[in-house]
Amino acid sequence: MAGKAIRTVTVRGVTIGEGTPKVIAPLTGGSPEQLRSQVDALLDVRPDAAEWRVDHFAPLTDTAAVTATARELAERLAGIPLLFTCRTRAEGGRADIADEAYGELNTAAVRSGHVDLVDVEYRRRPDVVERIVETAHEHGVPVIASNHDFSGTPGRDEIVARLREMQDLGADICKIAVMPHSAADVLTLLDATRTMHEEHADRPLITMAMGGLGLVSRLAGRVFGSAATFGMVGTASAPGQIDVGELRTVLEVLDRAV
Repeated sequence: MAGKAIRTVTVRGVTIGEGTPKVIAPLTGGSPEQLRSQVDALLDVRPDAAEWRVDHFAPLTDTAAVTATARELAERLAGIPLLFTCRTRAEGGRADIADEAYGELNTAAVRSGHVDLVDVEYRRRPDVVERIVETAHEHGVPVIASNHDFSGTPGRDEIVARLREMQDLGADICKIAVMPHSAADVLTLLDATRTMHEEHADRPLITMAMGGLGLVSRLAGRVFGSAATFGMVGTASAPGQIDVGELRTVLEVLDRAV
C-alpha cells in the first residue's frame, strides 16, 4: 500500500492512479493523412488515451499547423483523451528544438484547448518547464513530467530522486523510462517504483524499463505502483512496446490476481 493518498488524475472520464493501469497508445504519423489512418486503427481497440508524438510530425515548427492538427485529432478520437508529447533527441525522440521553442510549442498546444494532457521533459531549462506547468494548470491541463534515460539504468536512489524532483515541480503525474542492460537493472527500476510509491508519492507514477528485457515492467507495473503503460497499435514509439490488445489481456489477468 502507498504511504500517502494518491491524488488521481481524471481526463474525459479516465482516471489515472486507481484500478488497472491505463493503456496509452502512440500516434506517430508524419502528416495529417498518416495520423488520420492511425487514429482509425486506434479507434478499433480504444486505448484509455492516445499520445500524439508531435516530434514525428513534419510541420513541427508550424504552430498553426500543430494546433489545427491537434483539433482534428481530438475530434476524430471521439472522447479518447489526447496526450501531447514533443520528445526531443536528448530523450530518445526526433525533435531537435531549442528550449524556448519547446516552451512555445507546448504552451500553444495547451492554450489551443484541444489536448487533455501535456508531457514535459523536466530537465529542460527550468524557467521553460515552469512556464509550461503554470500555463497547463491555468488551462486545466494535467502535466506529465518525464525523463528518459536511453543510456542505462540509474541506481534506485537516483531514480527515486528524479521522480521526487518531478513531484516537487508540481507535475500531476511523474514518469521515468530507463534502458536496462541486465535483469538486475529491471529489478532496480521496479524497486525504485515501489520505494517511490510507498514512501514518497502523493500522485500517480508511470515507470518502465524499455526494450525486451524490460517487458515485465510494462505488464506488472501495478504491483509496484505504476499507474499507466504504453502499448502500440501498428507502430511503436519506444523499444519494448507491445500490441494494445495483448497488453490489455495481461493487465486484466493481473488485475484479477492482485
